[in-house]
Amino acid sequence: QVQLVEYGGGLVQTGASLGLTCVLSGDTRRLFTVAWFRQAPGKERELVAAHEWFRTASYSADYTEGRFSISRSTDANTVSLQIRTLKSEDTAVYYCAASGHSGDPKAQGGYDYWGQGIQVTVSS
Repeated sequence: QVQLVEYGGGLVQTGASLGLTCVLSGDTRRLFTVAWFRQAPGKERELVAAHEWFRTASYSADYTEGRFSISRSTDANTVSLQIRTLKSEDTAVYYCAASGHSGDPKAQGGYDYWGQGIQVTVSS
């Protein structure tokens, strides 16, 4: 089993920057992909960005418009999401997820492990 815990959420103002951190524990040696998802009120959960665990390939959703950046630290077993120029529509619960096999990074069903989610609220 792999455990994931998210840190760094909270209430922030429009235009600010925010960093989220996912800490992974357990048997992480065979992970293939780690990712950040988000779910806004009244909307479906959607992929924000994904990164291969032991490789450099990464993916970001088109709607991020370059404001989101995913990074990995294998030494610390952490995956970070940096958000710049926060907008009100970024308000959502953000989830960290990991997959132990290859596949489409956008497919939620392909992820085996999930964090509890962390709230990000953007106010004007």
